[in-house]
Amino acid sequence: MSGVALTLCLFSPLAAQTPAPRPASTTNPFAGGMNPDGSLKPAPPLTRLFAEEYYTEYLLDEPATGEYRFIRRTEESPIGSSVFDWIREEGELVPIFSQSEMADLEFYDPRSGKALKYVSGKPGDGYSIRVTLPRPVPQGGVGRIYIYKNFKDPRTYIVHGDDFIWVRSLVGSRVGVVLPKGYELVSSSVAAEVITREDGRLKLSFANPSGQVDPVTIHARKTNVSFTTVKLHDTYLDDIRTLYDLDTPETHRITIDQRYTDYRKGDTAKLDIPADLPLQELRVIDLDTAAEFVPVKAGSAMQVKLAVPIVDEKQSTHIKIAGILNDPGYKLEAGNLVFDRVLHGLRNTVLLPEGWEVGAISQAGTIGIYRGRVFVAFININAESAYPVRIQAKKH
Repeated sequence: MSGVALTLCLFSPLAAQTPAPRPASTTNPFAGGMNPDGSLKPAPPLTRLFAEEYYTEYLLDEPATGEYRFIRRTEESPIGSSVFDWIREEGELVPIFSQSEMADLEFYDPRSGKALKYVSGKPGDGYSIRVTLPRPVPQGGVGRIYIYKNFKDPRTYIVHGDDFIWVRSLVGSRVGVVLPKGYELVSSSVAAEVITREDGRLKLSFANPSGQVDPVTIHARKTNVSFTTVKLHDTYLDDIRTLYDLDTPETHRITIDQRYTDYRKGDTAKLDIPADLPLQELRVIDLDTAAEFVPVKAGSAMQVKLAVPIVDEKQSTHIKIAGILNDPGYKLEAGNLVFDRVLHGLRNTVLLPEGWEVGAISQAGTIGIYRGRVFVAFININAESAYPVRIQAKKH
């Protein structure tokens, strides 16, 4: 299982189980941003169930060229949308590309791997680049897109003798940087996981839970050392994320919504259902089309037949696994709601029943409000997948 950015679409079962959003005030007193004197303005309460949903990777060419390749795996989530508007890149408005620059810009449909048509906007049009999606975003699904772009920027990709320096403001919660072949890492100003790819190139993977701008400076040096490929899990490429939608604690009932992207080649996809999620009423959804897969047994595992086989690196399948979990670790204890469970993967969000307020959390988590219900979102930036979480809440 490995990752691509994905956005939780706000459709059933949540829409059917939660009250309608409270009407917004015509004047937002919590607009965020900055005052003229540099002090911060308060922002509204957090309402996103998961952190930023896209993954970005930079592949550096030889330093003397000053060139590198940018790959972003992102989504267009509004239901019914038939276009993707690429308006902002790294916190700033994307410039209107010239004819020559657009020759280095590519968009692909991750389901088929086919190139998508796009046009460049004009100032005042409200978009910089508009891409035609292969199909309107379906109810119960998402719209995905892969963006490829070649850059040449000797100001930020600098040669210094046998060394090079690469500096950039990384945006998003999951970012990878692949060094040129034949270079060793000297330093990174931001904490990173490091793996050696099968082609011998070093890859740095960064997690930025806030999703905000995170400047990084990487120093590397030419080397004749051949690094041995190590089969480590690329934690931040993996986009698996799980929503635990809690019923009342007396029931021990939790609705599970788990989503991930699978890049493994072939015409079938093995379902990566964790052993600790024995789901009842299992449903498996193709999120590109919102059609239901029919799971079949494959030895001790389960798999689904893909309508479009995966044959190259520009393709993947985007899967939702849903069902009901009866968990004795979710219970009512002396009048308190208790969620006591070992969680797995990079991103997990626990959505409390309506009317319950958080009193204690054993792991660092982001607290917010979704449709009148409190949620706690966890981002596990360590390679060890399993970590115990205990949440205690009281009804008001």
